[in-house]
Amino acid sequence: MLLTIDVGNTHTVLGLFDGEDIVEHWRISTDARRTADELAVLLQGLMGMHPLLGEELGDGIDGIAICATVPSVLHELREVTRRYYGDVPAVLVEPGVKTGVPILTDNPKEVGADRIINAVAAVDLYGGPAIVVDFGTATTFDAVSARGEYIGGVIAPGIEISVDALGVKGAQLRKIEVARPRSVIGKNTVEAMQAGIIYGFAGQVDGVVSRMARELADDPDDVTVIATGGLAPMVLGESSVIDEHEPWLTLIGLRLVYERNVSRM
Repeated sequence: MLLTIDVGNTHTVLGLFDGEDIVEHWRISTDARRTADELAVLLQGLMGMHPLLGEELGDGIDGIAICATVPSVLHELREVTRRYYGDVPAVLVEPGVKTGVPILTDNPKEVGADRIINAVAAVDLYGGPAIVVDFGTATTFDAVSARGEYIGGVIAPGIEISVDALGVKGAQLRKIEVARPRSVIGKNTVEAMQAGIIYGFAGQVDGVVSRMARELADDPDDVTVIATGGLAPMVLGESSVIDEHEPWLTLIGLRLVYERNVSRM
């Protein structure tokens, strides 16, 4: 069994693979203050409930793949693999790790590991050209060429960031549940805010993706648009440009990168 860990700024998503199939997954909050020992206890609690794994930490785990956008958490997870999974091959995505996707940006080292991992999975599943829209703390748009190269992207404030900002900066506004309202024209303040978030982000996705696709391919219709991230379902039904929804895109990419690197260890 392969344990994959995707550490985002707000949430950490864990997936358990049996071969190419994801058989279990968990989503927890990302806390940069957690120590390696605390993370190990958390992992034991989650995986100890799975029928295919043993009660002891590490039982049934044959490999680990990790990517993180929070350096302090990556540091602690590195210690977790060393102390508690010492005999298990572990791949931490960082410069020098083989991904199979060339990074054609001004400074490849500054591109978030999760964005590269998404590109790896997109190329493997759908080929290029492709655009990955990841609805996380930030909404990121990543472009992959027809030759499977990562060529750049767009970063915009995420849905939850926008909701929080409205609640903090708006004198008569408050934080709301992100949900689809009854109609675009809100009949009350909450529905008006929900409409602004849902339909505003759908419009943003359609506009940004359309412009990217025109730059990416002679025929924009040749570009496959893949949505991922925890908040993607809120926008899927309102966007006209998304072709595929793959909620486990990053975890799939981690599995692929693990497979490409474990033989070299």
